[in-house]
Amino acid sequence: MSSLHAFLTSYELMPFHASVMALVILSLVETVGFYLGGRPFASLKHLFPHIIKTPLLDIKFSKLLIVVFFLINFSFAGYFLQLFFFAYQNHFAPVVYLLLPALVIALFFTVFMIHCLDQVIRPKFESKQKNLIGRLATICNGNARPESTAQARVRDEYGQLHYVQVRSEFGELELNSQIILIRRRESYYIAKKIVESNHLFDDDMFSHHDA
Repeated sequence: MSSLHAFLTSYELMPFHASVMALVILSLVETVGFYLGGRPFASLKHLFPHIIKTPLLDIKFSKLLIVVFFLINFSFAGYFLQLFFFAYQNHFAPVVYLLLPALVIALFFTVFMIHCLDQVIRPKFESKQKNLIGRLATICNGNARPESTAQARVRDEYGQLHYVQVRSEFGELELNSQIILIRRRESYYIAKKIVESNHLFDDDMFSHHDA
């Protein structure tokens, strides 16, 4: 019992005890908040990018897990180093000597765990650009020119309505023009105006021919 008390109250282990306590408190608060319909640490999602701007934070899962991973790795690294030192010297090392090694180990394994987890988790929503080339559309806002865009509405093969930016291949496409999308650029489509009629099938033509 005295050994356990000495372990729990040892000054050299306090940073790692604090890490475990922070992990327990964080887990309890998040769990209670989840069952009460709240997200106590939802602000971390917006806080992290302002503090540290790195591609490592562009992940598919909650950024709260980064804190969880770090606390786990930091406490485990600290305990491991102290117990390793205790096995040879029969006492714990001064905590100031182990803070930096424990921090480096924790950061390394946290980044490793983030990378591995991000590889196996699929994104919740996959944004797949619809291929609307060849679809008929109508200019609904503005006039399209080769150097300026206008907005057009078009339906896909499932009947879903889309609003896209279009530019004309040449000339000008006026408001309410019927167009066809022929090519796609990075953020807009190239469109051509549909010829209204070439009079090949006019009733007057057949009537004149019969006469």
